[in-house]
Amino acid sequence: MTLTPVDALPARQVRVRAPGKVNLSLRVGPRQPDGFHPLSTVFQAVSVYEEVVASPHDGVLVTVSGPQSAAVPTDDSNLAARAARLLARRAGVTDGVHLHLVKGVPVAGGMAGGSADAAAALVACDALWSTGMSRDELGGLAAALGADVPFLLAGHTAVGAGRGDLLTPALTRGEFHWAFAVRDQGLSTAAVYAAYDERHRAAPPATPSDADDVPLMQALLAGDATALGQALHNDLQQAALDLAPDLAEPLQVARDAGALGVVVSGSGPTVAALGRNRQHALLIAAAFTAAGVADRVLTATGPVPGARVVGE
Repeated sequence: MTLTPVDALPARQVRVRAPGKVNLSLRVGPRQPDGFHPLSTVFQAVSVYEEVVASPHDGVLVTVSGPQSAAVPTDDSNLAARAARLLARRAGVTDGVHLHLVKGVPVAGGMAGGSADAAAALVACDALWSTGMSRDELGGLAAALGADVPFLLAGHTAVGAGRGDLLTPALTRGEFHWAFAVRDQGLSTAAVYAAYDERHRAAPPATPSDADDVPLMQALLAGDATALGQALHNDLQQAALDLAPDLAEPLQVARDAGALGVVVSGSGPTVAALGRNRQHALLIAAAFTAAGVADRVLTATGPVPGARVVGE
């Protein structure tokens, strides 16, 4: 009897998608002795995604494709690689992993693309290695990786306190429609915070309070896009403008296009504009393109879920 050769089965792969975020509000307190700032922020996860494909490998290997992929480090400093190593240590796993990152969230754009990669890597490696960790346990690992990672693991809309990693889910109604003006030249978060500290050297800012964002939370609960647009806020916006004065151009283009609200997302330089509906968001995006004030233009809706397996 002759046996017919059979091709080797392909290695198992796990594909995870994680969203980017926009800070609907970002309030920043005075710099503390440890170098960090107390924050009060309201995150919303939006439908601009990172994908991470995890497959078996001898060590930890990171490869990247998609827009701005050349700007993403693939060494040990990569946040997804750090997430994989942290999960392996905590779970007692000795296997390696190849993490292929498919970029969709702007790099160094204030939308937490690196944090989304880390959240996706935690979920992907947990599934690949069958560690059986709960979401709460993964959330604890996420907090050790960075302030934005726990939110990108959870998604939807949430209030962040502390360094932004202490999350309380926020009640929202309906969906909101966004247009984003993206610049290929990112801004360093550390540099933006340094510029913020310089602006407040003579008069340190007050410690932020949840009470500052009561109108914004009411707008979310009511599903009132007009009220939400009026309540958008970012204490880092002027510092980002100090470092990149030309950000004033997409901010003004969005206002001229009738955006309900416009704000620099996080530490910038991505500019987020809130539309009345999907068609209005597309109109604002077209205005960004026509004015030549962005290297790329994206539209998205929010809120959306956090890191989730989308294929194995």
